[in-house]
Amino acid sequence: MSNISIAIDGPAGAGKSTIAKIIAKVKKLTYIDTGAMYRAVTLKCIQEQVDLQDHRQVEAVLMDTKIELIGDSIFLNGTNVSEEIRRSEVNKWVSEVAKLSAVRKKMVEMQRAIADSQSVVMDGRDIGTFVLPHAAYKFFLTASIEERAKRRFEEQQQKGFSTSLAEVKSEIENRDRIDTERDLAPLTQARDAILIDTTGLSIEEVVDKILSYIQ
Repeated sequence: MSNISIAIDGPAGAGKSTIAKIIAKVKKLTYIDTGAMYRAVTLKCIQEQVDLQDHRQVEAVLMDTKIELIGDSIFLNGTNVSEEIRRSEVNKWVSEVAKLSAVRKKMVEMQRAIADSQSVVMDGRDIGTFVLPHAAYKFFLTASIEERAKRRFEEQQQKGFSTSLAEVKSEIENRDRIDTERDLAPLTQARDAILIDTTGLSIEEVVDKILSYIQ
């Protein structure tokens, strides 16, 4: 049987990762968190104290970056950085790093290679439009900015990160702008993707909606 790909796209805080993990578990597929991959590159740049506005410095760091996805964890050059990549400093810069063509080229190559080798549920911002344009199933999750900020704020509070709801909302608005305006593979709904507004919906309700289409 050939491999099956499920693409789940959407802006920050729309619930992509949470939903994608559950779908992958239910359908016994491999979950790929592409956002975590870009976060890992951003963390590496911050650790190396490079000028994130200097593309050549970022590209140099990229050459010395090894990313591995093992289970629900992400490893950067052999170190588990699953918690570190969720910090506010990474939130602030990840969209700037992710929009660089050299970074996207390397990450997309890795993502496509994984999808070629096995059936996957992959979430991100350009999966259905760019990374896996021929995915068997495509979904685009969205929610109001207020709901997305609230979710991300509560998530960071649970992890012990010190931030305010206003700061989180500002970060998300900035990421939305960068993601939708970037030149290469901007955030947009694929024409053949199913739109699901998750505002006011529970995780179970969103999962049920997606499974109804897949089954």
